[in-house]
Amino acid sequence: MPDLKLARLPDRTPIKIGIVVMPELNDRLAAYAAAYAEAYGTEEPVAELIPAMLAAFLDSDRAFSRAKARKS
Repeated sequence: MPDLKLARLPDRTPIKIGIVVMPELNDRLAAYAAAYAEAYGTEEPVAELIPAMLAAFLDSDRAFSRAKARKS
């Protein structure tokens, strides 16, 4: 088979993770969801926002990115 420009797609099977948060964090997450709805005009449940929030956090952590690059 010839080499394709599109690489093989990564595994996209969702993995469910359960977490317990303190009431203060729950309140902050609910407030963030409200701010998101106001900004974008679309209400999203906190559970739908958390994966994107975690990905954004990890993507913006420069020390983590450098450490990850050193291990590669």
